[in-house]
Amino acid sequence: MPPKAGQQPISATDGDRAATLQLIIALGRALQAIERGVRPHLAQCGLGMTEFAVLEVLYHKGALPLGEIRDRILVTGASTTYVVKKLEERGLMRRRPCAEDQRVVFGELTAKGRAVIDEVFPAHVERLRQAMAGLSVSQKREASRLLRALSRHARRNIGEKVTEAD
Repeated sequence: MPPKAGQQPISATDGDRAATLQLIIALGRALQAIERGVRPHLAQCGLGMTEFAVLEVLYHKGALPLGEIRDRILVTGASTTYVVKKLEERGLMRRRPCAEDQRVVFGELTAKGRAVIDEVFPAHVERLRQAMAGLSVSQKREASRLLRALSRHARRNIGEKVTEAD
């Protein structure tokens, strides 16, 4: 499209800059809308988003070192410690030292925590499915593929070690 009178032509760099900013805005808005769709259900179940994330990762991955839990749910170490303490106080998870390395502490679900996530998770997935129903299955797969590629590149760009499994 030719520039309007008095405008400079848009360079490839300007086009890339605009597309980058549009993508960031779209990602942020999509994530906010999805969170608004699932947060009320989690609150009704007595869980915050981060508490649910900790329970969910332990549910699907089993006992994990606290540092790995932190990395998987994308919060700071202090926040992880706070959330783990709250979940422990509610009897939903426990900490246990690693048998091989006493510096490492594992988090694991208790029977009560497993019962809570067994009940909450299916309804959570249904809310996510409803929030994303505007995309076909193939569009969801393509979006996942593109976002994983974006994530790997962004992480490599800041010096993180990345594998193709990431």
